[in-house]
Amino acid sequence: MSEIGVAHGRFQLFHLDHLKYVLAAKERCRHLVVAITNPDPTLTKFDPADPHRSAEVDNPLTFYERYVMIRETLLAQGLEFREFSVVPLPINFPELYRYYVPMDATFFLTIYDEWGERKLHLFESLGLKVEILWRRPKSEKGLRASAIRRMMGLGQPWEPLVPAAVERLVREMDLLQRLKTMEG
Repeated sequence: MSEIGVAHGRFQLFHLDHLKYVLAAKERCRHLVVAITNPDPTLTKFDPADPHRSAEVDNPLTFYERYVMIRETLLAQGLEFREFSVVPLPINFPELYRYYVPMDATFFLTIYDEWGERKLHLFESLGLKVEILWRRPKSEKGLRASAIRRMMGLGQPWEPLVPAAVERLVREMDLLQRLKTMEG
């Protein structure tokens, strides 16, 4: 078991598959750093391995909104504050990683596509310790936040696809209308 692990993602609506990934990473370390990528437009950059990741429409939630969703979800899962941290991570600016995450941590990855492979090679080139939790074909990726946001825009049931804390916060933070407007 690693002392510190890092699980990362945009989490542009923290859904149940994100939760599975984060909890699988937490099982392998004493303290988990959940790193939110594309924390703001100035720390977001185009990458041809997955072009949509940098588009404004694909990044509708603020860092703070995602931070609260992740924090509340993990607390509802029974984790204690001392077991995890939530930080920003400018994924496309590796020269900045050391300012956001512990570089001696184990970086947990799930790989489904070229973007996952790109991150694996990037992390390894930086000398980071990497553990692949699972590698699956793109067809087995499961939930996608963009599809859930689209469902919201179309008025389709999205609630069963996200943790209860996320559903509650979407309503409390009045995010549903913004997400419907962007995706509808």
